[in-house]
Amino acid sequence: MTGYLYEKDLRQMKYTILASTRHDETVRAIARHLGITEAKLRRTMLRRFDMSLLENLESRWEMGQEHADNGDPVAEELGYELFTRFVPLVDTEVMQTIYNETKAMIQEGSATGEALERGKERVREAVLS
Repeated sequence: MTGYLYEKDLRQMKYTILASTRHDETVRAIARHLGITEAKLRRTMLRRFDMSLLENLESRWEMGQEHADNGDPVAEELGYELFTRFVPLVDTEVMQTIYNETKAMIQEGSATGEALERGKERVREAVLS
């Protein structure tokens, strides 16, 4: 008796995609941008992403770098659209909260760099949760 494909454990196939040369470079670039280890990012992607999203990871990353968050320096630093729309590692509502709190910190007089670093830390936490 054969099982259905959707019941099959696809982790090995997903890992094979992420381990390919170009995808590996993309994972490394995303991990550097987020400030997390590549192993933790791979584990997160294997758990959350389907095969289709993993196959297109490189092009989604490239398009996100070109077209995400144009004109808003805070959103760009946090990766607002990059990590919600192009490479969906953070839930949109969570990212909106992080963005709003970071903007509020800046408006209340906190140092911009400090506020952005706190926002980036919260993005890292959201990615890894």
